Amino acid sequence: MTEKPKLYYFDGRGRMESIRWILAAAGVEFEEELLETREQYEALLQDGALLFQQIPMVEIDGMKLVQTKAILQYIAEKHDLYGKNLQERTLIDMYVGGTYDFMEFIMWHPFILPEDKERHIDVIVQKAKNRYFPVYEKVLKDHGERYLVGNRFTLADVQLLETILMVEEKRADILSDFPLLQGFKERTSEIPTIKAFLQPGSQRKPQPDTKYVNSVTTVLQIYVKAPF
Repeated sequence: MTEKPKLYYFDGRGRMESIRWILAAAGVEFEEELLETREQYEALLQDGALLFQQIPMVEIDGMKLVQTKAILQYIAEKHDLYGKNLQERTLIDMYVGGTYDFMEFIMWHPFILPEDKERHIDVIVQKAKNRYFPVYEKVLKDHGERYLVGNRFTLADVQLLETILMVEEKRADILSDFPLLQGFKERTSEIPTIKAFLQPGSQRKPQPDTKYVNSVTTVLQIYVKAPF
């Protein structure tokens, strides 16, 4: 029996959440080792498992993988969520690159000073409306298909749905001007593996809170400065 992938990260979303999403979309069960102390992190460093002294790390198929995008691509390729040829994979990488840039900006929100949080939300909404969501609305309109690439569900769609839901947590009506994205969200949310992941009690992490922020800063011993 194949061992379940094991995820090493904090008890929160961050850079690991997209990996949880793609595993869930593929219907793959996984385990997690949640880092709560500096000692746990230093043990991984001493073991040599963290090539660049960074997490997330995923143990899968006898490998200890780091670097989020490489992990996502490996899992997507393994489970037929990464296109059927070089052209499709390149388009997927392009769309994933765009959404991931945006997601990283959103990931900063829990670390923003309280007096700057509303301003940060305004910037998130502005980026969604003017820079990112128009791109995907146009892609869906131009090719008239259900998904972003090759008319089949791929990593690009998983990332887009995750991004949409992240922004909706900040502004519930964000899709009011994007009818095709509304339809996209509705149908992808009904894919059985995705639907299960969106249910209470799944391994999807809730919105980051103060406990998560404290855990990250304590384990990594960092001071986080807002990106804007």
